[in-house]
Amino acid sequence: MANTKSSCLPLYEKVFHKNTYHRALDVIILFLLLCLLFYRLSTLKNHGFAWFLAFLCESCFTFIWILIVNCKWTPLTYKTYPQRLQERIQELPPVDMFVTTADAELEPPIITVNTVLSLLAVDYPVHKLACYVSDDACSPLNFYSLVEASKFAKLWVPFCKKYNVQIRAPFRYFPDSEPSDSSSGELLQDWKNMKVISENRGGLSDEIPHLVYISREKRPKHPHHYKAGAMNVLTRVSGLMTNAPFMLNVDCDMYANNPEIVLQAMCLHLGSKNENEFAFIQSPQYFYDRPENLCILNEYIGKGIVGIQGPFYQGTGAFHRRDVVYGLCLDQIEHQGNIVEDELLKKFGNSKEFIKSAAQTLEGKTGGYSSNISRSLDEAHRVADCGYEYGSSWGDEVGCLYGATAEDNLTGLVIHSKGWRSGYCLPIPHAFLGCASPSGPAGMRQQKRWATGLLEILFSKRNPILATLIGKLQFRQCLAYLWILTWGLRSIPELCYIALPAYCIITNSTFLPKVQEPTVLIPLALFVIYKLYTLLEYIQAGLSIRSWWVNNCMARIVTTSAWLFGLVNAALEQFGFSEAVFEITQKIHRPSDVDEVMFDDSPFFVPGTTIILVHLAAWATGLLRLQSQGAHGSGLGDYFCSVYVVLCFFPFLRGLFMTGKKGIPWSTICKSTALALLFVQWCKMMSSVN
Repeated sequence: MANTKSSCLPLYEKVFHKNTYHRALDVIILFLLLCLLFYRLSTLKNHGFAWFLAFLCESCFTFIWILIVNCKWTPLTYKTYPQRLQERIQELPPVDMFVTTADAELEPPIITVNTVLSLLAVDYPVHKLACYVSDDACSPLNFYSLVEASKFAKLWVPFCKKYNVQIRAPFRYFPDSEPSDSSSGELLQDWKNMKVISENRGGLSDEIPHLVYISREKRPKHPHHYKAGAMNVLTRVSGLMTNAPFMLNVDCDMYANNPEIVLQAMCLHLGSKNENEFAFIQSPQYFYDRPENLCILNEYIGKGIVGIQGPFYQGTGAFHRRDVVYGLCLDQIEHQGNIVEDELLKKFGNSKEFIKSAAQTLEGKTGGYSSNISRSLDEAHRVADCGYEYGSSWGDEVGCLYGATAEDNLTGLVIHSKGWRSGYCLPIPHAFLGCASPSGPAGMRQQKRWATGLLEILFSKRNPILATLIGKLQFRQCLAYLWILTWGLRSIPELCYIALPAYCIITNSTFLPKVQEPTVLIPLALFVIYKLYTLLEYIQAGLSIRSWWVNNCMARIVTTSAWLFGLVNAALEQFGFSEAVFEITQKIHRPSDVDEVMFDDSPFFVPGTTIILVHLAAWATGLLRLQSQGAHGSGLGDYFCSVYVVLCFFPFLRGLFMTGKKGIPWSTICKSTALALLFVQWCKMMSSVN
């Protein structure tokens, strides 16, 4: 009776979140923005350049706010029941797990090894799992680390399952999980044995999932397409060896933090009344060394997008259907049996063994999983060859798509444009935890790469606007994609708006209503309500006021530096002056309380330093004018905004007077001083013209 009852219960439920007061505040802010624009437009002829520039910038901010409100409007999550899955489905589907690494120095092997060990130890039938590691660095250190890890896994996996260990990445488990004195003697002894990693104590014959190391062939004159190319090699090799219908991919630093994550994802893939509802299940990114990073984004924007057509593909923590990765459209489901071999050759390349595997997948057959993977080695070498994709549809219609350094967003966008939805897996504890990028040059490079890659998609023929007009991308999902794809473009209005207070002080003009004018309440109310609203979001998420302020400042710094360079880089690519380059982000362990900005002579820090110098010059100009001419022209609002900008860029102000990594190099100060002097001179020229 129990089994009959559980078979009638759903494997997951949709949870719609009430956000009435959030919606009310969203509408109030939008109303104030529109009022400000109307006021600007109605008084434009009575004011000068600063007023017009403020109108243009605020128009951009209003458009961005509309995109944000669209993303947040209908928050949705899914509650899964993995215990029901195991009761209902006796034969769980196989899952292939992919781990990608590309640089043994920036991505230390110890991080990759811990991620692999955490995946091998998840709660899922071991004969249904296979783990593939792509090493694009072809590093002997990575290879031998994985060899040793495979030996240790024979001890680690049974240990985790015997004692129901919840944190299954050894480097996170051992520092914080020493058994108490009241623990059993057997547990104490096993725990001590586990902490001698290099020694193979043997004696355990428990099975562990397959572990396959892949280092694909790369040659100088053959484009290898960075991570997207590595993902496609993993897809082909796994298709030959195990051909699981579902594929999980994670970055080398994103270890499995929840041992039930595969079961959780399968609840969503297998639990829908329409089993073809989700093309992929995305788990949001969280970080063990900076828990607050992306927390607000996931809590409000992320959950809101789930309620439209589903979350974006984030490049890690995603469970894909193999047939969808092979290019299957939603309306082709009922015709899955009609496979033409010649078409498969054009799409998938000239490997007959892989064609047979792909045909099984596209026909909806799941019997291709093999426990003997060594017999596929010769053919696996062939499909991993650097020239295998020539003349095929890999990277264009099949697999992870090429054409942008943000290959994950592009691939997810094309999947959504075919009519598919994506699911969202947010278990407790979090599914995966990774290493946050540093806040210095390495973090800036990552942000620049994201901005560049997203703009590459926006300017391509696969942009969301065309996907809505000629594809099956929903209109609101199109707006959600525009929110993220326009990150780089936001640097221009933000930089101009940040410079406006200094411009007005230097030119003795204003871009805000006078304090005595009633209309000053519009921008004042807008500023106060928005800041209190964002602060409320942080408090509700359990974060501190300090986190709110630090992230607020970093948002201004990143937008006017990394995103600005991303925009310039994307523009140069569009005009053929440069080529796309995939920059690997450094993965390092550090304490969670380290959020200082570290400087070097990178050009990323020139805009921020220039902004500080410009506003300091504006203060000096305003003070001299006040002594000689008295107070008139620039209003109190202009000075308030200038002080606020300096507070946001306070790390740069402090960096002017410090040395070492916390100090700004003299080369950067000299460049910024020259730019600041040019800006001041331009302001004086504009003042004399007016």
